[in-house]
Amino acid sequence: MSSDLIIRGGLIVRVDSAEIGDLVIDAGKIVEAGPSVSGVSRAEIDATGLTIFPGLIDSHVHFNEPGRTEWEGIASGSAALVAGGGTCFFDMPLNSSPPVLDAESFDLKLAAANAKSLTDFGLWGGLVPGNLDRLEELAERGVVGFKAFMSNSGIADFQSVDDLSLYRGMQKAKALGLLVAVHAESESITSALTAEMLAAGRTDITAYLESRPMVAETEAIERAILLAEETGCRLHIVHVSTPRGVELVHRAAARGGDFTCETCPHYLVLNRHDVERLGAAAKCAPPLRSSDINDGLWTAMSAGKIRFVASDHSPSPPEMKTSENFFKVWGGIAGVQSTLPILLSRVPRLPLPLVGRLIASNVADRFQIAGKGRIDVGMNADLVLVQPNQSFKLKREDLLDRHKLSPYVGRTFHGVIKKTVLRGSVVFEDGRIVAENGGRLIKPVRR
Repeated sequence: MSSDLIIRGGLIVRVDSAEIGDLVIDAGKIVEAGPSVSGVSRAEIDATGLTIFPGLIDSHVHFNEPGRTEWEGIASGSAALVAGGGTCFFDMPLNSSPPVLDAESFDLKLAAANAKSLTDFGLWGGLVPGNLDRLEELAERGVVGFKAFMSNSGIADFQSVDDLSLYRGMQKAKALGLLVAVHAESESITSALTAEMLAAGRTDITAYLESRPMVAETEAIERAILLAEETGCRLHIVHVSTPRGVELVHRAAARGGDFTCETCPHYLVLNRHDVERLGAAAKCAPPLRSSDINDGLWTAMSAGKIRFVASDHSPSPPEMKTSENFFKVWGGIAGVQSTLPILLSRVPRLPLPLVGRLIASNVADRFQIAGKGRIDVGMNADLVLVQPNQSFKLKREDLLDRHKLSPYVGRTFHGVIKKTVLRGSVVFEDGRIVAENGGRLIKPVRR
């Protein structure tokens, strides 16, 4: 029987194993997998010596379109994603203009993504005090979940939620069968400390770091958990920056709540000394912590307490990253291209199947995305082929995002991404984009 593509001889990473074998792909799906498959195909890839992971699903990006395309844009953002082994992204609702707060704004972003995305994509809906009556129409459009900020988002038309709005939003999300994700930092703590720093004339990097202490995150996580337990809402904490925050989520899940958390590559490999050294390129919220916090997050991730790693790619034009007042610098790290290389640099201490779960299968499971996240018969042929024994130093000219202001430039990583395959078609190969826009909207299977 003829097929579209056979990939032969690669080390295939599954949820719980990694074995050398072949994959047969037809009509965008994996139709056969085994140690040695027969048959003919229209094309073949010799994957001898390569490791094959499921395509990375980045559940947390800010591609900022429509309205703020000069910050990033779906075309450049998705190009950087495929260069990093990604085959699907979930775009956050706040940095586009208008933000995704109702059906009309969803449709605007959907049109932009349909026209420009190199990869499949999902769209987040926003949860703000003024749109609780619009959550149902967003759910009907197919959002992957609702995103809320418990502190100032930095975007004027995306307000942070007060406790009552979050509680009521969680009630609605529960009824709609969707989860709520929160940026968990206490607004009362962070805003008061920021005011104190500014009143004292402190606008330096250290003052910014001190204005967002770890307790601001843990307090907000505990509050979000309490509200989710009261409503029965599925809860996801984005970009957790401390082991203590992870442990709070893990313990709440052990009590029976449907709770998860993610962390980001920058919380794993960068610390406060990097902010002091690199400045604006390494500013984020929650901020980078100490090196022992990095170690604690790796430990928690290895223990399965962190479900997946997401980039929180949040770029801006260079002029927004330049100010003598560090509080005025746009806080966002551009790193969508580097998530998989950062994780691969931890192998073999981080087993290959765990890497696959962190970048793909756990994401698909959490957001109830059918047909993605695994290398199995019947699944979409979303794959990334990696040369595991090759290292590289990241250069700015290698980056495909719009402004190339990555804090990882100059770092050496292990594992070179050779090919990225979306639904059976090669979209990235040997450092080049080799396909046209072909991304599709991905919707969750609502409970």
